[in-house]
Amino acid sequence: MIGRGKALALALALSGQIAISASPVRADDVSPRGPVSEAYAITIKTLKGTGKPAWRPPHRDRLMSRELAALFARDDLYQEESGDMGQIGADPFLNGQDGEIKKLSLDTIPVAPGKATVVASFRSFGKPVAVQFRMVLENGGWRIDDIVDQFEGKDYSVRAALSQPYDCGSFMGKPCKR
Repeated sequence: MIGRGKALALALALSGQIAISASPVRADDVSPRGPVSEAYAITIKTLKGTGKPAWRPPHRDRLMSRELAALFARDDLYQEESGDMGQIGADPFLNGQDGEIKKLSLDTIPVAPGKATVVASFRSFGKPVAVQFRMVLENGGWRIDDIVDQFEGKDYSVRAALSQPYDCGSFMGKPCKR
């Protein structure tokens, strides 16, 4: 006879609800909202002058897909090597260079198995802001795979911006003249 806890674990595993992965599932990434909620908690602290933004270490590897984290890392390397601003000119979580987060709400829209969109809605300096997060199930937990902001009524994909070529950089095979 199997114990109740083991039976539940076995039933969940057989139904595909538990993913086996190299990295452990954290309590905050078992739903698509988890990493987005954590990213906004980090952003609120950053706005108060504490800590680093959610797209920088140590946060990005925990909150983002491997590919998106690598694109942000490449952008950081470009900035370090060139001394210039990278591909992102604003805080993607704020959809602006500065802001505040008041009345944050998160809505999840299932897209396909292992994919979802989380829409973060909040008020910043009295104006409504909405930021879309394209989420992917990776290594047994949900990760941010793209951030889509709006500017002048058009969607702006952070992933697309970070995927653009750079004028120079060790990763481009062309050293920067600093």
